Amino acid sequence: MGPVEGAQLGFEFETTRLVKLTPARLATWSDCPRRYRMTYVDKPPPPRGGARAASTLGAVVHLALRALFDLPAPRRTREAAAGLVDRNWSSEGFRDAAQAAQYRERARGWVADYAEGLDPEDEPVGREQWVSVSTERIVVEGRVDRIDRRGAELVVVDYKSGSHVPTERDAADSPALALYALATERTLRRPCTQVELHHLPSGEVHAWRHDRDSLRAHLRRAEEAAGEFAAATDELERGGDPDVLFPPRPAPRCGSCDMRRNCPEGRAAAPETVPWSHLVP
Repeated sequence: MGPVEGAQLGFEFETTRLVKLTPARLATWSDCPRRYRMTYVDKPPPPRGGARAASTLGAVVHLALRALFDLPAPRRTREAAAGLVDRNWSSEGFRDAAQAAQYRERARGWVADYAEGLDPEDEPVGREQWVSVSTERIVVEGRVDRIDRRGAELVVVDYKSGSHVPTERDAADSPALALYALATERTLRRPCTQVELHHLPSGEVHAWRHDRDSLRAHLRRAEEAAGEFAAATDELERGGDPDVLFPPRPAPRCGSCDMRRNCPEGRAAAPETVPWSHLVP
């Protein structure tokens, strides 16, 4: 984003570097400060739980789609897409070989259907593109699944493969997508206000076009959260109580938290879910 575009959106992107954050770090803090501490602050970090099938499946789909767009457009066929799932497959977290084989075949179909629906004339501007943006308080950086060009504007595309079918409201309310839009505009110096969720199992696409006010609101909330976890980290280094500074936030999601073995409150909040939970039925 150049000076003119930045002024049009009402943001001032400064070079002063204070608190660095990623959308994943922001989401972890919002979900549970204790998990944030154990993931990003504790050195060494405590042991995590094992692999979960839904995360493995999502990683495979992302890797296959990235490799698909590395091919020339005429070679982005159904057959090539399915083969890329095979090439990147992992069975970690699945119940057994039969379940892994079932979901491998389903993932082949999802990615093949997605490839079939692509317009060969639409070439992405970025794939797994690293983008960043800074304000006078924070530096936001992260990797966008895909960046498309639509006319003079850029669009942030995020792939989804989980059991939850996203909605337009999910696209609008996602802090990650809003921050990615800002960072994409700043990094590639083209307007970017539209974000999209592409859910491969259902084939649904849900988009949202931000305006100046909605982007500013997401950015300000990110600055506030960054200030909170930076202050808590500083106080911890001065000898503060970790359970006060980074309290647990028990919820049903504790059943699948990768840090639950280190958190009595989380274990009490919800029974542990099996590693293959949260797969698309």
